[in-house]
Amino acid sequence: MLVWDNLNVHKAADLRKWAAAQDWLTIYHLPPYAPDLNPVEGIWSLLRRGWLSNVAFSTPEHLVQTVRRGLRHIQYRSHLIDGCLTETGLTIRP
Repeated sequence: MLVWDNLNVHKAADLRKWAAAQDWLTIYHLPPYAPDLNPVEGIWSLLRRGWLSNVAFSTPEHLVQTVRRGLRHIQYRSHLIDGCLTETGLTIRP
């Protein structure tokens, strides 16, 4: 099974032809914009509503430092990451 996004390479005629000739291969195409299937969107939402809200960044480095601080905070709170994954309806199988 292969899940493809809408990267231009995935739409190339030669690649599509090759994939169609593989009877063992099942391809699923993601919709053009599917934030509800991407747990990273939940992480960005946490950052935007928390560490990045109501801040006037003085330099690009200030922005980077703030994003890193927020990501570090999220990293050590697994329930936040689990919540972002749960929102997608996806699961991780061991």
